[in-house]
Amino acid sequence: MDLTLPLLHWDMFLKGVLVTLQLTAIAVAIGFMIAMPCAIIRAERPGSLADRLVRAYVYFFRGTPLLVQTYLFYYGLAQFDFIRNSFAWIFLREAWWCAVIAFSLNSGAYATEILRGALATIPRGQTEAAEALGLSRWQTRLLIQIPLALRNALPQYGNEIVFMLHGSVVASVITIQDILGAGRTLNAKYYVAYEGFISAAILYMAITFTLVGIFRLIEKRYLGYLHVRSDNRRTPAVAAADR
Repeated sequence: MDLTLPLLHWDMFLKGVLVTLQLTAIAVAIGFMIAMPCAIIRAERPGSLADRLVRAYVYFFRGTPLLVQTYLFYYGLAQFDFIRNSFAWIFLREAWWCAVIAFSLNSGAYATEILRGALATIPRGQTEAAEALGLSRWQTRLLIQIPLALRNALPQYGNEIVFMLHGSVVASVITIQDILGAGRTLNAKYYVAYEGFISAAILYMAITFTLVGIFRLIEKRYLGYLHVRSDNRRTPAVAAADR
């Protein structure tokens, strides 16, 4: 193996990193905007028509591979004349937008269930306390329920972002030059088998560890109160009760 090849083409891999980070960030951001109202519907209006529609959306995008979803947007929609003749074709003819749409809908489906579960874990007493203070339903939701749900969902949402980062490799199969695409291009250019893929793996690992570290800091900041206090930090009353 000639590991100097990736160094000679560092600019290509740098571009791939930027593309991967852009795709992941956009997909997670749009997915969150999709997931929040869907999660509220799932949590507060079970059995309604809106709930059934959200369930169908979630089941489809969680039940099918991201690769298939991306193919459906990139190759499948082009088969319909009314789509090619509509304004949507301006976006759907581009691989970038097809990937963004597929990734965002996929991330939104997973995030919906994460946030729905987080909303379901909020103690009823929190809502009753807000009602006792005279807060309206929307104030309770915006000031109490959603912040608590986001805090509770931090660990799972961090995993979802990492999964979305790894899932973004699908973009390389529809001509987008992401990290894996850069590795494939390097292998094809020099007729090698490992150099490009090893470089891509190292870059994905570096980004993943960075994301994990960031989320650990965030969890430490916002979920620190959930950690069991050590003996030397316990109050005298708690220590006496333990004895």
